[in-house]
Amino acid sequence: MHSFSRIVALLFEPLTLRGVTLRNRVGVSPMCEYSSVDGFANDWHLVHLGSRAVGGAGLVMTEAAAIEPDGRISPKDLGIYRDDHIAKLEQITAFIHEHGGVAGIQLAHAGRKASNAAPFDGGAPVGPEDGGWRPIVAPSPQPFLDTWQLPHALTVTEIRDLVTAFARAAERSLAAGFQVIEIHAAHGYLLHEFLSPLVNVRDDEYGGTLANRTRFLREVVSSIRTVWPDRLPLFVRISASDWIDGGWTVEDSVVLAREIKPLGVDLIDCSSGGAVPGATIPLAPGYQVLFAAKVRAEAQIATGAVGLITEADHAERILSGGQADMIFLARELLRDPYWPFHAALKLGVDVPWPNQYLRAKPAP
Repeated sequence: MHSFSRIVALLFEPLTLRGVTLRNRVGVSPMCEYSSVDGFANDWHLVHLGSRAVGGAGLVMTEAAAIEPDGRISPKDLGIYRDDHIAKLEQITAFIHEHGGVAGIQLAHAGRKASNAAPFDGGAPVGPEDGGWRPIVAPSPQPFLDTWQLPHALTVTEIRDLVTAFARAAERSLAAGFQVIEIHAAHGYLLHEFLSPLVNVRDDEYGGTLANRTRFLREVVSSIRTVWPDRLPLFVRISASDWIDGGWTVEDSVVLAREIKPLGVDLIDCSSGGAVPGATIPLAPGYQVLFAAKVRAEAQIATGAVGLITEADHAERILSGGQADMIFLARELLRDPYWPFHAALKLGVDVPWPNQYLRAKPAP
């Protein structure tokens, strides 16, 4: 009698968070497509996100979806600030789920980085005459660059209105069929701006101490959890370090993770940078993994690793070494929507292919 051993790779083991099970640990990172009009998803988003589900990713996350029109990075950003946005998003989530993926949405507000042209249109600030808007908002009246708009410092009332706007966006996300929400608190956008002492120089209850600077995000988490079912997971993406002395640190990230875990957060997606220009970031494969590892170990919460992870064996080492629970890929999945299938072949793991593609599946 012959015995056969099944090759096991953590990258292709299911991950269960609350009542949702991902078929593997590969996540599609949110990547702005700059392809919307008035926040509406369209067939580009259906094909872009749907092809990553067909390609085998466990979690397929939308780009940053703005919770209000003025929270878009550019006039071409995706939004979820109108009930009318739901219908097309519902078509997209249905397709993702039909093909074995889990659909997630990233809820965002761009803060002082709002009202800029898309990168392929130059990326410069745009005014109302070119589809942009004024004012943009931030915790404090400091522009990201001297040539950019001077933001309006949010009042306490305006902050509380935005907390409600995040919850309304979560309700629309549920109606659209999403099973994961990620709150965008990274890359120098509004929630990260409140966290970072390099940007937030307020002297009220939302500024100064670490507890005050995390207050807005904690309120957003709690507000979303009032409408987001207990059975569905909630992620938060953070910039775990500002990479500048005097800025947000990985130690701050651990404290934050410990605070928001009991509020209903299930995973911290650990990115970095973006609060201010001029940071020196040591770009290299896996350069942000140490953040995911530290937060996971010290806050006892699931984490996602992201950042120049392109090779299957590297992704597997991160997971098997206990440094993270998921691997988020961005540009690599733009280059290769079928990366999960190719990674499984490299790791010697047999994973199902779509019936339509079986004729192309290599023999074991």
